[in-house]
Amino acid sequence: MTLRKRLSFIVVLFISLQINAEPLKIKSDRPDNYTVKRGDTLWSISGKFLQQPRLWPKVWHKNPQVKNPHLIFPGDILSFEIVNGKPSIRHTRGREVKLYPSIRTSVLESAIKMIPPDAIAQFLSSPKVLETNELQTSPYVIDFPDDHVVAGAGDRIYVRQILNPQTLNYTVYRQGKPYLSPETGAILGYEALYIGDALLNKAGDPATLRLIKSDSEIRVGDRLMPSNEDEFSLNFFPEPPSSRIYGSILNVLNGVSQIGHLDIVVIDKGLRENLKQGHILNIYQRGRVIKDPFKNNEEIQLPEEIAGTLMIFRVFKRVSYALVMKSTAPIHILDKVRTP
Repeated sequence: MTLRKRLSFIVVLFISLQINAEPLKIKSDRPDNYTVKRGDTLWSISGKFLQQPRLWPKVWHKNPQVKNPHLIFPGDILSFEIVNGKPSIRHTRGREVKLYPSIRTSVLESAIKMIPPDAIAQFLSSPKVLETNELQTSPYVIDFPDDHVVAGAGDRIYVRQILNPQTLNYTVYRQGKPYLSPETGAILGYEALYIGDALLNKAGDPATLRLIKSDSEIRVGDRLMPSNEDEFSLNFFPEPPSSRIYGSILNVLNGVSQIGHLDIVVIDKGLRENLKQGHILNIYQRGRVIKDPFKNNEEIQLPEEIAGTLMIFRVFKRVSYALVMKSTAPIHILDKVRTP
């Protein structure tokens, strides 16, 4: 066995031991049977049976007639049972029928995802978090044809220094505010705000590009980077990080003041802390500071309270994007996140 395979086996074993060591809490109002519907996710289905949906591997029962019990479809039936004194969720293919020679048409169903794809799809490629000098050294908009002062979808733009292009597809960004460490004040990265997409017509200095999409007006000074063509999987499964993570929420990407279920947040931990897609962290609401009127208004720090759960879905060097999977109390910027 190679060293890489041994390490992979050790990591899987470690995660399995972590899951098996946690107490399993079954919901008192769980259904005995549940038929999978369109729009369901593995997380939401597990939450109908378990107080902690991420512990679903402990009760997912592998039936011999189902090749992959984690690949479920609308119409499949899940049944709660007690097997040898332990809770189990039995998976039955609800779509299996006896076939006779004939011509049939049917709508192809997609397998149920772990999380709702629409919640994170727009954040998989843009915006992004960059090192300080990446955007500052990227090509930038220098002018527009026909004396325009701004541009939008369908317009052409002139861009400095696209001399040896490796692609025809570019994304237009505007540098946002830096993300700062709550503990040290150090810069963790800069958010690159998505502005639009452009197609290269002619390389040069300046180069000519045509805007094919814009979310806001393109201005002189906006920066361009090659479009991200990386593929992101939506089929990752939840697991705790293999190390202890102590972090904070730095920002919420959809502009709300209070953070809740299915909101996108930025945390101050990333590749440097070995975070990866699918890692689960608990969210803790900061304890308020109150004054004790019985002791000369002495300031008292109230304890932190668990407020929810998030799942990492995109990781950068020093920060990560995460989806709030569950919220039991209002969540705010600078609330803490930790390994379960």
